Amino acid sequence: MLAYIRGKLEMKFDNYVVIDVGGLGYKVFMSEKTIEEIGNVGDIVKVHTHYHVREDDISIYGFATNDELKMFELLLGVSGIGAKSAVNMLSNITPSSFALAVITNDTSKLVKIPGVGAKSAARIVLELKDKLKTIEAKQEQNTQIKQAIKEDNKITEAISALQVLGYNKKEIEKALEKIDKENLSLEDIIRKGLVILGM
Repeated sequence: MLAYIRGKLEMKFDNYVVIDVGGLGYKVFMSEKTIEEIGNVGDIVKVHTHYHVREDDISIYGFATNDELKMFELLLGVSGIGAKSAVNMLSNITPSSFALAVITNDTSKLVKIPGVGAKSAARIVLELKDKLKTIEAKQEQNTQIKQAIKEDNKITEAISALQVLGYNKKEIEKALEKIDKENLSLEDIIRKGLVILGM
C-alpha cells in the first residue's frame, strides 16, 4: 500500500521514528541501525516501507534501502518469525551477508544474531534458500539482458557511423561479424571495422 514515505523527521525513539508528511505524523518502526543512520531530527528523509496488517495491529515498518525491505519481507515468510524479530535481524546483519549465509548454508553466521537459535537458523535456510537462488538467477538474467541491449546499441551506432563514411550496411555487418566485440568500446568497434573494410 505504501511504497515509501518522504517527509520531515520529527522524532527518534529506540525502535521507531515519527515522520511528518503534510501535517500527518507517521509512526514508522525501524531497526536500531537504520534509526541511527537515517539523519537528524528536522532533516527531510525518505524510507522504503512495509504496511504490516494483523488482526490486532496495523504498523508501518521503514527501511533505508530496497534490499533491507526485501530481506524483511522474505523473513516474514518464514514460519515463526514475526515483524519485530525480522527488524532485529536487520540491526545485526546486512542483506548481502544474510543472502550469502542462506545460499551457502552458513547457519553459524545466523546464530550470531541475537534471538536466532540453531533451529531458527536452520528453518531460515530451509525456507529461503530456493527463493534467494531464484531471485539471484533473475537478477543475473536481467544483467545479461541489459548487457545484450547495450551491445546491440553499440553495434547499431557503429553501423550508423560507418555508413556516414560511405560504406553500405551489408558490408559493414559482414565486417563487424569478424570482430570480437565483447568489452570493446564503440570507438574500438568502429576502428576495427574500418581496418577490415579497408582491406
